[in-house]
Amino acid sequence: MTPDARDRRMPDAPDPGTKFLLDPYIDWAKGEGVPIVEDFAVDMLTMDTAPWERFGVDGALVHLKGRGDFVAVQLIEIAPGAKSAPLRHLYDEVFYVLSGHGSTRIGVPGGESHGFEWGPRSVFAPPLNAPFQLFNGSGRSPARLASANNLPMIMNLVHNEAFIFENPWEFVERAGKDAYFAGDGDLISLKPGSHMWETNFIPDLASLALKPWEARGEGSKNLKLILADSVMHAHSSEMAVGTYKLGHRHGPGAHVFAVTGEGFSLLWYQGDEEFVRHGWRHGVVFAPPDRMFHQHFNVSDRPARYLAVSLGSHRYPVTALKRARKQTPEASVRDGGWQIDYDDQDPRIHRIFLDELARRGVASKMGKVFDEEKILERAVGRGGSRG
Repeated sequence: MTPDARDRRMPDAPDPGTKFLLDPYIDWAKGEGVPIVEDFAVDMLTMDTAPWERFGVDGALVHLKGRGDFVAVQLIEIAPGAKSAPLRHLYDEVFYVLSGHGSTRIGVPGGESHGFEWGPRSVFAPPLNAPFQLFNGSGRSPARLASANNLPMIMNLVHNEAFIFENPWEFVERAGKDAYFAGDGDLISLKPGSHMWETNFIPDLASLALKPWEARGEGSKNLKLILADSVMHAHSSEMAVGTYKLGHRHGPGAHVFAVTGEGFSLLWYQGDEEFVRHGWRHGVVFAPPDRMFHQHFNVSDRPARYLAVSLGSHRYPVTALKRARKQTPEASVRDGGWQIDYDDQDPRIHRIFLDELARRGVASKMGKVFDEEKILERAVGRGGSRG
C-alpha cells in the first residue's frame, strides 16, 4: 500500500474532538434534563415527568420506535394553578390535551392576542413562532398535554437553539382567522378521505363531526385537520362499534393518540409469521414503524376515535412520498398500493377480532363483509371454542 493510500483510509475511530455522525436533536434532548421514554407504545397518563427549566413546567420526551427522523412528542405537565413560561419557537406542533382543564393565550402580529379554554381531548396548534403561554385552570389537579412536533427535523437542519427558541420573526400569514382561536373553523370539501377542517383550536375532538370514509374500513369516518396552516399533518378517524379498519402501511412518524373507546392494533412486516399486538385507550400513543403493516380494531361498546399526527399535511405534503400517498390512499396492495382489502387479509385476523369481542360481550358488525358463522365453525372444527 502506498503512503497516499494509507492517508486516505478511515481511522478505526475518530478523534474525540471530531464532529462525526452527530444528531443535534438527540444531543439537545439529552441536555434538557427530563426523562426520555423510548418504546413501541406509551401511556402518557402514567409516565414520569421532571422539572423542565426551558418550559417552566414538568415534562418528558417520548421517542417511539416508529417516530422516524422528523417528529417526536413532548409531554407537558402543569401543576395545579401554575403556568408555563412564555414560549415561542420555530417548529410546528399539535397539542392534544390528555387530562386537566386550562387555557392558552397566543399573541399574533400587530400586538393582539387570543385566548381559549381547553379540557381533555382538546386539540390546538399555536401558529409558527407565535408567543404563547399555557395555564392550568384548576387549583387542585395537574394538567397533562402532549405536543407532537417537528423539532427533530428543525434542530437537525439548523442545530442552533437560539435560532429556534429566541427568534423574533413574525409569520404574519400563519395566524389565520380570529374565529380559528375560538373553536370555529372552515370545512374544505374535496372527496371522502380528503375532507379538511381548518382551524387553530378544537374544544373537544370527541364531538367533532367526521365524514364517512368506507374505503378505509366498514363504518369508518375521517376528517383531515389543517391546524395553524402548519406542515404538521393531523387527522381524526373513527371506527363504529364492532368494526375495524383495513390493514395498511405508510412511512414513519405517524403518532396515533387514542381518543375514545378501547381497542388494539396488530402490526407486522410483510412475510412475518406472527403479529405484534398493542392495546390502546385514551392516553396511549404509538407510532407504526416505517412501512410496517398495521390494523386497528374497536372492541369497546362505543365508537373508537383516534388522532394521528405526522409531518406533511394535506396542504403541505413536504415529501414526495407523502404527496403520492395522499393522492391514492385506498390503493390495494394488489395494485401496487399499501392497503390490504378485507378479502386479502390474513384469515387469522378476523378470528382474533371475534375472540376479543366475545370476551367483552360486544357484538360484531362485520357480518356483511365476512361469513362469521363459517369462521367460527372452522375454529370449532380445529378444536377451538366459540367463547
